[in-house]
Amino acid sequence: MQQPFPEKVTDKILKTAKKFGADLVGIASVDRLISAPSFELAPKMADAGKGIGSREGKMELAPGEVKWPKRAKSVVAIAVSHPESRPELDWWYGRKSPSGNKILMDTAKKLCEWLEAEMDIRTVHLPYHVEHGGIYLKDSAVMAGLGCIGKNNMVVTPEFGPRVRLRALTLDRELPPTGPIEFDPCQTCPMYCRKACPQKAFNKQRFKDHPLALDFWPGRTGHYSRPTCNLEMEKDNDLAEETRVDGFDSPVKIVKYCRACEFACPIGNPER
Repeated sequence: MQQPFPEKVTDKILKTAKKFGADLVGIASVDRLISAPSFELAPKMADAGKGIGSREGKMELAPGEVKWPKRAKSVVAIAVSHPESRPELDWWYGRKSPSGNKILMDTAKKLCEWLEAEMDIRTVHLPYHVEHGGIYLKDSAVMAGLGCIGKNNMVVTPEFGPRVRLRALTLDRELPPTGPIEFDPCQTCPMYCRKACPQKAFNKQRFKDHPLALDFWPGRTGHYSRPTCNLEMEKDNDLAEETRVDGFDSPVKIVKYCRACEFACPIGNPER
């Protein structure tokens, strides 16, 4: 059977992903992603694989190292909107994954099943954690055309600013990339995000005159400190209170991680 033109396949994937629950979706080339900043430099950083959000590796990988699935040629990056009005999408109830993660996982699962059944494309639904076989989602989203890396070291999208959550899957077919795009609202911004950080994680330029310093990573100017940011997340963990919640037999701690830099960004925020 003759395969449809790659451009038509891409267009169909983008439309179907949104039908399944994605607010934003794009496609990136694995060949180009391999040399993207996080993939190339993260394993060389002293704090790679450390802090809240990291996991004990199960694949014998070095800290920060990515192991690509076999035959992966393209990456589909998906995002769901996480507005300030729906904070519960990112709340942790004990060790139960936030509801926003479930939306992303369900969307990716449906898309994988559809791609294999209807398009004869083999897929891998990637786990969130690099240590478990995932990839760097921010770089993937930027290369797929969802937005740019902002001065808060997050993906800033035209539609929602940095208030999105990301997921990805790989395809065994080379498809036309949908990014990157010419979008950079941070160039002339007075950096509301950095001023809002309660731990001042952007105050010190960690990578000045350093071989890892790049104009756009980390935090575009080398100012972002993940260990400092992690202090606030640890504080959020410590302040979490046990509460009775429907569906749990006993009270659970509800952890509400800091999103100050997200909320401060005026891009895609109708309240600013």
